[in-house]
Amino acid sequence: MDTRASLRVSADCSPLPSFFSSACPKPNQSLIFSISPSSAKAVPRSLRCRISMGSDVTTPLVEMRSHADEFAGMELSSLMALSPLDGRYVHKVKELRPFFSEYGLIRFRTKCKPCPEIAEVLEFFHFACTSEDINNLAHALSLKDAMNTVIFPTMIELCDSICKMAKENASIPMLSRTHGQVIEDTLKKFPQINILGKFAGAVGNYNAHKVAYPTINWPSLAADFVRSLGVEFSQYVTQIEPHDYISELFNRVIQVNNILVDFDRDIWSYISLGYFKQITKAGEIGFSTMPHKVNPIDFENSEGNLCLANAILSALSMKLPISRMQRDLTDSTVLRNLGVGLGYSLLAYKSTLQGIKKLQVSESRLSEDLDNTWEVLAEPIQTVMRRYAVPEPYEKLKELTRGKAVTMDSIKEFIEGLNLPEEAKLELLKLTPHSYIGEGERLAKALDDAVDLAKGFKLL
Repeated sequence: MDTRASLRVSADCSPLPSFFSSACPKPNQSLIFSISPSSAKAVPRSLRCRISMGSDVTTPLVEMRSHADEFAGMELSSLMALSPLDGRYVHKVKELRPFFSEYGLIRFRTKCKPCPEIAEVLEFFHFACTSEDINNLAHALSLKDAMNTVIFPTMIELCDSICKMAKENASIPMLSRTHGQVIEDTLKKFPQINILGKFAGAVGNYNAHKVAYPTINWPSLAADFVRSLGVEFSQYVTQIEPHDYISELFNRVIQVNNILVDFDRDIWSYISLGYFKQITKAGEIGFSTMPHKVNPIDFENSEGNLCLANAILSALSMKLPISRMQRDLTDSTVLRNLGVGLGYSLLAYKSTLQGIKKLQVSESRLSEDLDNTWEVLAEPIQTVMRRYAVPEPYEKLKELTRGKAVTMDSIKEFIEGLNLPEEAKLELLKLTPHSYIGEGERLAKALDDAVDLAKGFKLL
């Protein structure tokens, strides 16, 4: 008999979801609030499941199909969401729901002030419009508002947090193992992107408009209307707005995300080296089988979600500018996923911010590494030797350092044996791995002069 271990789930929950009890109430909100088209809103947190492992016979195929049918018909919830953005992580990305859920799309489609006179002109409410005249403006407005009110402020908060950490620890030397990238310059390029919209009918030429009202300057009228919504006018279009601006915007987000991946990996490595400690919380479990370990989970979560974000944003960026002839409908389903890539980005930014708050520099570990790496002084010694025309400086330093243990005494002995002016020798003899920091401290403390995001930025 097959005695494979099977998973048995029992529930102690109130209220019960419908697949546990046909008499229980159903959640009163629907799919339209999901960020991902494949998911739904969260159910109350009172749902609790007890899981136990046991030995059981193989479940018959018919019974498995019955269970599958039962689950397929259940009310969607955080437990059954296909996307973790609408399940496990819903509380971290819920700010995006008003913009990218089905509700958000409907809201922006119908964005207009109450006007009693509309009832008198209902025949003109969709005059000469194709559905894309409405949808492209809805997507443009939702994207603009989401970036300006949610994504950009979180990017700025993250950049400020990194700058603050750099300034607070500017006087602590660290053995250099990596390079840095400037995220601020990338952020300031976002306002250069114009959010675009069209209102030119079925093929972009105002055909029906011109036949009905031939004396009206329709391109001018359409331009005024689109700009009145806070969107720039896209003049040369087909049935759809070409979506080039979305590609440009998402490529910039990908660039920011790549820089953050580099940061996450560097911090992960520094934690592994012991350069950073992570402040723990009472009762927190860092590693399920090793009680002494505290994993850098926030930076790992951020890196993983940035990978997903960039994959989705890249796919959207490459697909959206492509449309057969005057229009095909492949962009319609793709555009419903604008919030997914941005949702994973937002989740990553918040994870990194959470991780930064837990970091504590280990000065003793940094000092220990510097005390054991006197070979880093080979660079300044070689440079001074070149200044005073000492022959073969590189070769002499290579002979001293390569494959050998370099100590304070061996460096001192080498300097004293050089044919250098006495003043230059004295300056080199003062150097230690701790003091060989160049302008690093001054540059870190002057970050506010170089990184000015206090006023923020927006898509105009």
